[in-house]
Amino acid sequence: MTYEEQPGRSASRPLIGVTTYLEPEARWGAWEMPAALLPAQYPRLVQRAGGLAAMLPPDEPGHAAATVARLDGLVLAGGGDVDPARYGAERHPRTGTPVPERDAWELALAEAALEAGVPLLGVCRGMQVLNVALGGTLTQHIDGHVGTPGVFGSHPVKPVPGTMYAALVPKETPVPTYHHQCVERLGAGVIASAHAEDGTVEAVEVPDARAWTLAVQWHPEMGEDDRVMRALVEAARG
Repeated sequence: MTYEEQPGRSASRPLIGVTTYLEPEARWGAWEMPAALLPAQYPRLVQRAGGLAAMLPPDEPGHAAATVARLDGLVLAGGGDVDPARYGAERHPRTGTPVPERDAWELALAEAALEAGVPLLGVCRGMQVLNVALGGTLTQHIDGHVGTPGVFGSHPVKPVPGTMYAALVPKETPVPTYHHQCVERLGAGVIASAHAEDGTVEAVEVPDARAWTLAVQWHPEMGEDDRVMRALVEAARG
């Protein structure tokens, strides 16, 4: 049986799962209630890159392997801070309130994707989740990467020569950014593949992973540059 003939697979539009936020209150129309949600820019970027987007709201961690087995690719989306207890740290005063269900689900998905050899892209929080899943730590607060609340900024990111990211984006490039945490100690097998001008790690990859595995600290869904997402979709095609 060829890859294209496998049930649930599509040669033209690989199925890309995207994790969601889990919010205690959200409002639309006349309704206000808990919601699993995702900014529309994520599925739009997946679609623009040639993929079929599927939302992955928090579920039981034990279901992660079976979920990943049905996907061609995985995106760990942005969002709130990872609970510092997940990487053995005390909570910083500026660290946001954790969402245990989301942390547990996304860490399990990351581990399952790495184990199964499913291509993975981390975005902002998603980069931090990947690093923590591989035993790394995070700096819980930095200045200069968040400006006006709720407004994305921009700063240049410089690729590290010889990395997978540098092969995709060989020159220093401005990126849409909004984050107050970053990678501190890199996890096992993780290398830095881009930096901001202040030295902040802005992209990481796992060269020895069984499949394409890259994560960025910025928000590609908020810009026009779709090279990173297109690379994930191409890897997901097999």
